[in-house]
Amino acid sequence: MNSLSGAKRAFPPDFFRQDIEAVARGLIGATLLVNGVGGRIVETEAYDSGDPASHSFRGQTAGNGAMFGPIAHAYVYRIYGLHWCLNIVAGPPGSAVLIRALEPLEGVDQMIVRRGITNPLKLCSGPGRLCQALSVDGSLNGASLHAPPFALHPPAGPAPIVNGQRIGISRGVETPWRFGASGSPYVSRPFPA
Repeated sequence: MNSLSGAKRAFPPDFFRQDIEAVARGLIGATLLVNGVGGRIVETEAYDSGDPASHSFRGQTAGNGAMFGPIAHAYVYRIYGLHWCLNIVAGPPGSAVLIRALEPLEGVDQMIVRRGITNPLKLCSGPGRLCQALSVDGSLNGASLHAPPFALHPPAGPAPIVNGQRIGISRGVETPWRFGASGSPYVSRPFPA
């Protein structure tokens, strides 16, 4: 696997102020590390306050408050009472990008211990698996992605991207705001051809 330890570049200051679809696309290929463990983002989903599938659709609450907070901060929530999900707050208030999958590159041994599996294709392929592998939980809700334990760096260059319908939602299904690195075997579910 490729090492990412040399990745030190930063996103342009206004990157996270763009519309949420542009941010979700622009995060494909970016490096995400939590306490030095992580890899290359290969799958994202975009959500905004006008989207019936978004946690912010009915306005700000105690549970979704981080989505209305500063950009480039984490919105971490639990799904089905079991799995943590990591989002990056971006765009207009109430918008965030769900990090669905990454290619594991740094701290893979720690990911294997945390997940209890050795198959690299299953370590971070899905938001719950990713959070377990990176040890992300509710204590990181509202934390800056530009400060420890997080490190977030832009892609080295443009990457071929595919998109399609989001996964695991019942409303707003027709919105094609799921993005992935074309041909990546690390995505949570293949994209339609």
